[in-house]
Parts: sequence; structure tokens; C-alpha cells
Amino acid sequence: MDLELESFNQYDTGNMLIERSRSEPPNEVAGFVSSPVSMRLKQGIESLIKVLRKRLKNPQIYVSKQVTMLEQQQDHVVLHYHDNHDNHDKQPQSVTVDHVLLAIPPRLVIDLIRFTPELPSELTKHWQNTATWMAPHAKYIAVYEHPFWLEQGLSGSARSLVGPMVEIHDASQGNESNHATLFGFIGIPATHRKEIGELQMKAYCQQQLVRLFGEQANNLKVDVIKDWAQDGYTATQQDANDAIHSLAPLCYVEHGPWQHKLTGIASEWAVEFPGYLAGAIEAAELDVSRYLALKAL
Repeated sequence: MDLELESFNQYDTGNMLIERSRSEPPNEVAGFVSSPVSMRLKQGIESLIKVLRKRLKNPQIYVSKQVTMLEQQQDHVVLHYHDNHDNHDKQPQSVTVDHVLLAIPPRLVIDLIRFTPELPSELTKHWQNTATWMAPHAKYIAVYEHPFWLEQGLSGSARSLVGPMVEIHDASQGNESNHATLFGFIGIPATHRKEIGELQMKAYCQQQLVRLFGEQANNLKVDVIKDWAQDGYTATQQDANDAIHSLAPLCYVEHGPWQHKLTGIASEWAVEFPGYLAGAIEAAELDVSRYLALKAL
């Protein structure tokens, strides 16, 4: 399927920096090129969502809803949910369907949704123990007027043994964008990040960018921290210290009342690229095809 989306290669031309100590300047080394080449979408992943939305026929899309229970009744499934945007009005609602495609990570399925009747205990255990990709992690994003690091012959990539960011990349949206962006993975554990607080963590990250790229890194347009460990729709208590990458669990129920009624299609269920966008596509394509084959019987 050609979605006619514009893409570009992840920028990696130029040298990268290695930071080993606060007391010494970073080392500049030759950069490396990813293989296969990492690609980015112009206008970001939101452009993919918009294109897919336009191609849906007769869609019934419910937003800002939280599914609380799935109830199997004879040949159909009742989804129980409530509005999630208003903390004061959570009137229970429901909708009836033939089959449920679970587009959230396995661990969140078990943590957030009640099943009536219960799922098989072994499957529940496997889904509960499947780590959610990125759940314990956080990113810092810094937006600037222009990519000043390119003027220094740098790619924007860096590795650090000092932190708080351990890996940094150029995340700019191509040459046509009116701003430039650096982002980095924060290497401090989730519990410590929470103790430090977002404002102080931003300050530490900005100081690190100044150490690496010079005083121009102080000229921020905006900076943001995305901490998935503090996101209740991404992380659970179990994720706080769980940084492992799990093998993909079984994505469907093999026997019992939930057989042929439930399929996991989130990226964590992908066999080849679990956790990545490619894994989300892999899992969705495979498992939607499996559902359509069942429906044709």
C-alpha cells in the first residue's frame, strides 16, 4: 500500500562526540552510518495517522475513552468503557463487537482491562511478564532556530558516560523545517528521575548540551521531557526497573471462551521487530490477516 508519505534519511553526516568526563572536553570522532538506513517521516508520525484515518471506510472512532472490561457473551464481545477526559463524569458505556484487536502492550492489557470470563492463567502470566518497550525510559527534546552543530562539522550524535543523556541524535524534520531539534535518551533510572523532578532534569540536560555543543545550545526555543515511566497508559509499577526487552508472547488465545475473539497487534507482539514502528506494522499486518482468515471460515 502506497500511502504517498514523504520521508528522508536520519541525518548522520559529520562527526560525533564522545563524553567521558565532566572535567575534559568531549572527544570528536568519525560518525557512523546506520545499516539499514533509519528513515524519518516529514511532519512526523502524525502524518501517518492522518493518512490512515482518511482511508478508513465508514469509521466509528471513539477518542478519549478508556476500556475497563471485555466481556465475552456467546458469539460476541462487549467492550465496557468510560470517558477519560472528564474526571467527574465517568458514566459506564459499552459497545458490542465480533472480535477485539488489542493495540496496546500486553502488560497494559492485563493491568488496565478486566476480562469476563478470565483469560487462561498461563497466557495472563506471559502477557504480564512482557516488558513494554520504552516504558522505563525518558527522552529530552531541545528545539532551536537552526542546526548550529552542523556548522561545527558535527552530525548532532553523541554518546556520554557522564549523562544525564547517554545517547543523543539530530531529530530535525528535514531541510525544509523552520527549526532544528536534538533529542537524547536519559540514562537515569525512573525512580531517580521522579525524585529529581522535571524542571531540574531539563536544566541538567541543557547543561549537558552546552558542554557538548557549546554556548549556542543555551538558545532554546523550547524543550520537553517525555517520561514514559510517568505515563499511566504506557507504564505500570512493574516497568519501573524493568529495562529488559522481552520475546514476543503468543498474541491470541488457543482455547476456551476467548478463542478466536481476541488478538494482540501492538508492537510488543511482533516477532522480528518488537517495540519498533516496524514491529507495530509487522504485528498488525500478520494478526489482522489471521482475523480475516478466521472470519472467512
